[in-house]
Amino acid sequence: MKNNIIISICCILLVASCSVKYSFSGASIAPEIKTFSVAYIENQAPTKQATLSDVFTEGLKEKIRTNTRLSMVSNYGDILFEGAIVDYSVNYLGVTASQQAASNRLTITVKITCKNTKEPKKSFEKRFSRYYDFDAMQNISTIETAAIKQISDQIIEDIFLEAFANW
Repeated sequence: MKNNIIISICCILLVASCSVKYSFSGASIAPEIKTFSVAYIENQAPTKQATLSDVFTEGLKEKIRTNTRLSMVSNYGDILFEGAIVDYSVNYLGVTASQQAASNRLTITVKITCKNTKEPKKSFEKRFSRYYDFDAMQNISTIETAAIKQISDQIIEDIFLEAFANW
């Protein structure tokens, strides 16, 4: 009887001492990492879009701020993001039987450098690219805002996962 009580107490203590951290964001961040910073993501694409730099810079800040415990600092965070928009282009995808464009594709590519000062092996420099297909009969100006929103959300998610998810 005493053995059962001792074993039960040991099991309870063992279970109580274990902790598992679950995160709906998929983020896995070392405890010593406390801050992050995002430098302005400049638009270096040959074709300029006026709001694109702000969309990516503020979007990345917001994603990290709302999905991690990290505090944002203006410079020299424990994790530092820098980058540039290197491509913003619209290309024809297909041609109909009457030799007219059937659909177009808006592509945005962002080059990001992530410097992790606490875990240097997790630092990276990488290009992230996504696209949005639309009917060739539509003018880019009619779908541009929605397309940029969708593409930027996807790219920001990709950057976040690359920096913080240990899959």
